[in-house]
Amino acid sequence: MNKRTITIAIIIIVPIIWFFSRAMADVRVKDVARINGQNEIPVIGYGLVVGLEGTGDGKGSAFTVQSLVNMLQRLGITVPVNDVKVKNVAAVVVTAALPPGTKKGSSIDCTVSSLGDATSLKGGTLLLAPMTAMDGTIYGYSSGPVSIGGFNVQVDEGNKIVNNYTLVGRIPGGFSINIGYPMEDFEYKILQLSLTNPDFTTAKRLRDRINDVYPNCAYPLDAGTIELIVPDSLQMKSGWVEFVSRIENLTVNPDVPARVVINEKTGTIVAGERVSIAPVALAHGTITISIKSIPVISQPAPFSQGKTVESKESTIDVTDENARVVYFEERTNISEVASALNAIGATPRDIIAIFQALKEAGALRAELVIL
Repeated sequence: MNKRTITIAIIIIVPIIWFFSRAMADVRVKDVARINGQNEIPVIGYGLVVGLEGTGDGKGSAFTVQSLVNMLQRLGITVPVNDVKVKNVAAVVVTAALPPGTKKGSSIDCTVSSLGDATSLKGGTLLLAPMTAMDGTIYGYSSGPVSIGGFNVQVDEGNKIVNNYTLVGRIPGGFSINIGYPMEDFEYKILQLSLTNPDFTTAKRLRDRINDVYPNCAYPLDAGTIELIVPDSLQMKSGWVEFVSRIENLTVNPDVPARVVINEKTGTIVAGERVSIAPVALAHGTITISIKSIPVISQPAPFSQGKTVESKESTIDVTDENARVVYFEERTNISEVASALNAIGATPRDIIAIFQALKEAGALRAELVIL
């Protein structure tokens, strides 16, 4: 007997309010802004990971075979391409970000990602790979054992155990820098602070906070940039470092837009603290439709040379659940709304539909973002 159950959520929205009175916590300036001229340089490289236990690239990855042959030729070994098997070797792309102020001889972490049809990088070692920036400058070389933090075990085609992702790993301190990346040569008198998320209100609050400590020091240029005038007592080559350090560790309360973010694929809903709705009455219920399919066998009469015929008889049962009504009064905070929705048994999918209905009704005072 086959049985299918379909549940339909009914949501009725009538024009209510959702206010958030709790203030956001202050954060450090360095967590919401940065000093201009201190951008990281992304670098990329191509290399080979060797020492794999039969989990490397196959014959289909021609670039891996060619790379291995070219490397052996540079080492004075000539091998025909058709005689090379690369099951213990994998071609990878190596990426890293060079922070400002990095000196020659420093080492930073790098990420290794499989480029071919390898099944795992477990136990592999990256051979020397040059790391190049967008302008073609080679800043150093990456090499070392790859750490993937997982495993991939396959006995046969039908039995396989995978823990975490095994085709991307990291090499702690694997990128050795040959060319330093000094910080921009400032004038030591005027600096510019850039907000990670430009906002006029946040820029004004940040200006006021800095001027409380250093009067007449900060001047907003736009929603994302604040000009800083270094005090005379700190306008020496090392003084601005102390000045920037103090600015970075000041705290400010950033303003954020009212936004509700919904990921329908995973059923995740994130509502910002500034989200509000007009005064609302919400009714939520479900209709459950059960469809049962019963097989019916028709047997022919004895000695009639007939055939057995199979058919199905379907029955439909509809259950209409009484709607559960929730009223939100003025100045309802987010925790009270969450408690109300939990009390009526609303699932994440139901809550997604509720927010969408609120937006369509014009009651949601926030931007609705659906991923």
